[in-house]
Amino acid sequence: MFKRVVRQSKFRHVFGQAVKNDQCYDDIRVSRVTWDSAFCAVNPKFVAIIVEASGGGAFMVLPLHKSGRIDKAYPTVCGHTGPVLDIDWCPHNDHVIASGSEDCTVMVWQIPENGLVTSMSEPVVMLEGHSKRVGIVTWHPTARNILLSAGCDNVVIVWNVGTGEAMITLEDMHPDIIFSACWNRNGSLICTACKDKKVRVIDPRKEEIIAEKDKAHEGARPMRAIFLSDGKVFTTGFSRMSERQLGLWDPENMEEPVSVHEMDTSNGVLLPFYDPDTNVVYLCGKGDSSIRYFEITDEAPFVHYLNTFTTKEPQRGMGYMPKRGLDVNKCEIARFYKLHERKCEPIIMTVPRKSDLFQDDLYPDTAGPDAPLEAEEWFEGKNGEPVLISLKHGYIPGKNRDLKVVKKNILDNKMSKNTENTAPAVKTATSTPSIVTLWLRAIITGTRALPYRHNNVSCYLSHLKIILQADLIICICSVVINYNSNY
Repeated sequence: MFKRVVRQSKFRHVFGQAVKNDQCYDDIRVSRVTWDSAFCAVNPKFVAIIVEASGGGAFMVLPLHKSGRIDKAYPTVCGHTGPVLDIDWCPHNDHVIASGSEDCTVMVWQIPENGLVTSMSEPVVMLEGHSKRVGIVTWHPTARNILLSAGCDNVVIVWNVGTGEAMITLEDMHPDIIFSACWNRNGSLICTACKDKKVRVIDPRKEEIIAEKDKAHEGARPMRAIFLSDGKVFTTGFSRMSERQLGLWDPENMEEPVSVHEMDTSNGVLLPFYDPDTNVVYLCGKGDSSIRYFEITDEAPFVHYLNTFTTKEPQRGMGYMPKRGLDVNKCEIARFYKLHERKCEPIIMTVPRKSDLFQDDLYPDTAGPDAPLEAEEWFEGKNGEPVLISLKHGYIPGKNRDLKVVKKNILDNKMSKNTENTAPAVKTATSTPSIVTLWLRAIITGTRALPYRHNNVSCYLSHLKIILQADLIICICSVVINYNSNY
């Protein structure tokens, strides 16, 4: 365990406090699916919770102010045909959320301004490319409309949500199930934790592994790996003796860990939540009744234990509020949404300060909702750092753009290519087709619509004559073709 050494830190006295019962979200049937994800996603406007659903998968989206008892008939997002395994809010649009499911699809949804009024079953876009269930979805931190998904088919796909296309497919890098996937600060790299006990750092655009560590944690239980703001990788896992561990790794030298610590003996997978502004990592174990938090510094032992927040009830999942959704007037540095069996309970982490003034040291400029890059720029090779905003006067959400999906028509591309290949060298002048030509086209293609151009009886009689002549011509042609094929 960690040595309880007194050291100077402004986060040493951080304490957690659960809100009152009337500020909780009650009577919610949290999903019972056996998958080690958080089951909850939060942003400054909504809290989304994966719930039990008959005949498919669903999740509930609640405005933050709608606390109290939730009606059983409250509308849900219910377009998946299998249980929902993971959800993630878009960091650049507080109304857009992605979901991955056992039905092998990823769906992207746009939530109305004031929340759901009726159940939503039609996504803005459905992303199909995985052959097995999709357990991980995570948005790009700096480029608009880029989404990463990972499934039990051991494949990682990077999507351009704006066109609905799979732009990058990483197929042969993981021989087994992918437990976690995470972007780095500017979205140029991803790190993954796999069932083969390897942690990999991957450049998705070059489709190559930059660094990897075999047996980062030797236990067979699931691992987690996340990037820190300085580029290091923080992992949680299990030792060979089933003791829970946390580790810190430098991608430039993965042979030896920067730091590895053993915590306790428990079966719950540790879900890490990282605050890049304060360099504090919060560890929430599934099935635990506590939240541990640590500060990452440049001085040994690099990972410093701060404190533990403990409650009576075990947690089924956990949501983590982005920094721009916190109350800076109360020195709130983190807020969690703890999932019970039938309840969601907000937990507030606070630094005690006597002054009512804005605390600059607790709230450096943080990542805002604006995206420095468009999807096309990132795929072309550009990188961009997050656009930072100040929280001195609180976060005022702006108007979000609607998510527009412009799908490219593959058939149009094929038709244009065929036209180019079969086009004659010399262009002939086109003229209006004659009535005979129109009738022949109608007969040959089976079209029922008759090309009447005149309204007198003689015209109809002439048309009938043309039809009989055309039928005779077709019969003669078929006889000739059959004769040639037989002889």
